[in-house]
Parts: sequence; structure tokens; C-alpha cells
Amino acid sequence: AFHRYADDAGLYAKSINGDAFSAEMKSRVIDLIKEDLGQIDLVVYSLAAPRRTHPVTGDVHVSTLKPIGSAAVQKGINTDKGTIQEFHLEPATQAEIDNTVAVMGGEDWQMWIEALDDAGVLADGAKTTAYTYIGEKITWDIYWHGTIGAAKKDLDKRVVAIRERLASKGGDARVSVLKAVVTQASAAIPAMPIYLAILFKVMKARGTHEGCIEQIDRLFREALYGDKAHDDEGRLRVDDLELLPAVQADVAALWDKVDTDNLDTLSDFAGYKEEFLQLFGFEVEGVDYDADVDPAVTISQMVS
Repeated sequence: AFHRYADDAGLYAKSINGDAFSAEMKSRVIDLIKEDLGQIDLVVYSLAAPRRTHPVTGDVHVSTLKPIGSAAVQKGINTDKGTIQEFHLEPATQAEIDNTVAVMGGEDWQMWIEALDDAGVLADGAKTTAYTYIGEKITWDIYWHGTIGAAKKDLDKRVVAIRERLASKGGDARVSVLKAVVTQASAAIPAMPIYLAILFKVMKARGTHEGCIEQIDRLFREALYGDKAHDDEGRLRVDDLELLPAVQADVAALWDKVDTDNLDTLSDFAGYKEEFLQLFGFEVEGVDYDADVDPAVTISQMVS
């Protein structure tokens, strides 16, 4: 659908299906850029994966979602049954932390930029950004203070060398901190669905709710190509509306009260479910899901 709308608007859009961690994929993308565009001026790195085959060592790294240092008990939703339950999570071993950093950290981002730059396909003044999430105390045990947080902190380390490389040609590299949004990745994190459902209720009541598209639109307009100030770590921040003290206070109050019986009144679980299903093309207004369709659809502009 994206390619169809891009074609209708006369916009360039191509996709390549493959292992984004591999050296082969980097070479294929470089060849496509040279053939179609010559150079590019923006690279957005947004990659969530359960495993990575290292392109140099051949080692297979598997990521985990665990707390670090001590076990944690997290409130969550059984999304199939619509019930609140607790998840007990054992602390990660050092090997699990290291493997998660290898999969979800900044090494591959740095490899992509180095490969693109060495091939001469990055224009002068080119920018790159990688997405991260920090959140607040409610989610820190499993996220920012957990294995995934260790990987995200690696982005903050790697971005320094990437920024120095691009700065020599007037470019820039920044980590972009986003608000909590519904994605396949966030749905897999135990505490996030219930946190998102409550956050939706609070932010919608305030008129400040943003979905994925609205969030990235604001990132580009205000920060990446705007004059919004960096934080103390040099990051771009568009999680400001989520982290307002009043918003977090409302979320915390509902978090303490929510249970299976009041889930639908104290949270926007219905809104969360709708956004999740829409990721896969369901619950879209105007679509006749009973109509016969051909499942074998050729994707326009998919490069083999």
C-alpha cells in the first residue's frame, strides 16, 4: 500500500527484503542508491530483531528482554484474554546482556554509515538518526535499566564516532528519543501494553496523543530539521509530552488502580488493541474483510 500511494504521488520508494545486518544487504542498498539516486542525505536506523548473525565473526547473537541486577515483577496484560497479570522476570546474565547489545546496540548502525560513506553515496551534509526510548520509572526495570536499555545506551556511545565521521562533510548524527508507541517490538515487552493503554487514555484526554506517524512527523519538523534543542546527551527529544510530570502522575495513579475488572474504564485498552491490529491491516475503517482477495499480490517496487 505504501508503494502504491508513493507511486500515485510521483514519489520514489523502493524496498529490499533481506537480512539488514548482513554485508550483502549493505552492498545491495549501495548499488541501488548508485543506480537510482547517486547519493542520499538522510539515513534513519530503526531495526528491532530477536537475533543477529554478525557479518564479520559469523556468531549468532540472540537478544533477550530481561532486567539487570535483580529479578523484577511487572504488571502486564494478557492481550488475548484482556486480563491483568504479573510477569516474573529473572535477571539477565552478562552473556545475555552482551548478546542483546550485539543485536540491538549501535554497532550495526555504525557499520551501515561506514559502508555508505566509504562507497561515496552519502551527500555532503547528510544526517542520520537512530530511534530510542527512555520512558519513566514504571517501565525502567524491564526497559531502560534492562537488557534492551543496555543496547539503547550503546547507541549513545556509538553515535559519537558516527557524528565525527559525518561532521567532516557538514553532516550530523543524533539519537532520537521517541514517546511510547504501538509497534510489534513494544508489544513484546511485558509492561508496555498496559502502560501504553493507560498512557493513551491520559494523553487523549489532554489532546496530546500521538501515534507513530504523528510522532515521527513532529520529530522531523521540530527536531531533525528544526531548531528544537538537544538534551544534555546531545539527543533529539520528542518524548516531552509523555514525560510531562502531570501526565506521568496521572499514569502512575491509574497504574496502581488498574485491574482486570476496571481495565476498560481506567485505560484505553480498546484503543491500544485497535492500533496494534492496524499494524497488520486489520480494524481499518472501510475495508471489507469478508471480500474474496488474491493472497498472492506482487509488491510494487520490491527489489529482488
